[in-house]
Amino acid sequence: MTLEHKHTVEAIRLRLTTGAKPNYLRDFVYGGIDGAVTTFAIVAGVVGASLSAHVVIILGLANLLADGISMAASNYSGTKTEVDDRERLRDMEYRHIAQDPEGEREEIRQIMAMKGLDGDTLEHSVEAITSDRERWVAMMLTEEHGQSTTVRDPMRSALSTFAAFVICGSVPLLPYVIAPNGMAMPIALTMTSIVFFAIGSLKSRWALTRWWASGLETLVIGLLAAGSAFAIGYLLRDWGAA
Repeated sequence: MTLEHKHTVEAIRLRLTTGAKPNYLRDFVYGGIDGAVTTFAIVAGVVGASLSAHVVIILGLANLLADGISMAASNYSGTKTEVDDRERLRDMEYRHIAQDPEGEREEIRQIMAMKGLDGDTLEHSVEAITSDRERWVAMMLTEEHGQSTTVRDPMRSALSTFAAFVICGSVPLLPYVIAPNGMAMPIALTMTSIVFFAIGSLKSRWALTRWWASGLETLVIGLLAAGSAFAIGYLLRDWGAA
């Protein structure tokens, strides 16, 4: 079996000194699935209500713009909150170290003891960690507060979500722009199903689930949402005329 990375001395040194990079896959998958689901749900609801293709396009484009911006803004705010909270905790730890260094050293001592160190080894590790304030604070952030060692950029998170939402959300609308009205829905269903399955399969690269199982899971979720919207539109198709 081929390993994911090399374990030579130089390769390990390079990997550790470079550090882990933020991963924006979650933002892309989140935006892509929601874009395809919500837009196709609108398409299915409008078709179920027997409305015209123009209504599909108008409502679909409105959803792409409004919901895409809303999701991007929400993701930006959520990620920014995480970043701000990390900075708050960092400032707090610097203040605690300045005002009560022995208490903070005892926290490091207990953290390392919980990892199995004791005696001189424990004391040497505490001394090594607390000799560098930046390393000291980084240890407290991860071990005491559970903060991640990588920090995602709020704007990149937002842009990843928005781009995926617009790209994947455009797929159900394209057939109504380029295809005859009678063929638009079957084509939209086929293309959107492919998008659902592709996103799920891509997601499996960062999970233990097999690619086809992850793809089918995402496909089922998307089709259930679209089917619900179609059923509501179909059941209420005569409501406006009543």
